[in-house]
Amino acid sequence: MKAISIGNEIKSRCPNLRLGCIETDVVIAEPSSAFLQEMDAAIQQLAQSLSIESISKIPSISAARKGYKACGKDPARYRLSAEALLRRVVSGKGLYQINNVVDQLNLVSISTGFSIGGYDADQISGEITFGIGRADEPYFGIGRGELNIEYLPVFRDEIGAFGTPTSDSSRTEVTGKTSRFLMIIIDFESSNLLDEALLKAQKLLMKHCRAENIDVRIIQ
Repeated sequence: MKAISIGNEIKSRCPNLRLGCIETDVVIAEPSSAFLQEMDAAIQQLAQSLSIESISKIPSISAARKGYKACGKDPARYRLSAEALLRRVVSGKGLYQINNVVDQLNLVSISTGFSIGGYDADQISGEITFGIGRADEPYFGIGRGELNIEYLPVFRDEIGAFGTPTSDSSRTEVTGKTSRFLMIIIDFESSNLLDEALLKAQKLLMKHCRAENIDVRIIQ
């Protein structure tokens, strides 16, 4: 697995922060009917049990929102990806279907409330550090264009910023050409759900994405 660390700047503001990391070989494909049935069942259950108002009270989302505020970013303006996905689900809009690898990530995210980064590992250069975005730091989010990441929690490699809990970047986007996948679950409060989320992701990756050579670590 690539070297991953948490920078002192964000660790001092979010002392309980942990990262659950999975790096694995995958085969990108259309999601199978079995997977889509599993996804639909989860969506229906969540749509029935949650309201828009209750989403922000989910422990993992509440902790992440506090983390955003500690870093200096308003989570209401720069919504966490897990919160945005769940708002779609509760509003009856369902989820976008991208490919089997991205879709399993989204299933883990809505099931646990964790915002999760998904990256083409071969597009990442050198060591990875999780820190806080700087003023005028260049960043292009997938489907969002240029994004102001100042004060956002952000992943960087030797080239620059490539991931935030709000939006992954186009530079490391998972596409049909991706063969090595890096998935990072962002846990702001050392939740006991992190191990469960990692286990769920591994099972989905093996079942639906032909995952092999799986490396799993928790960084803290």
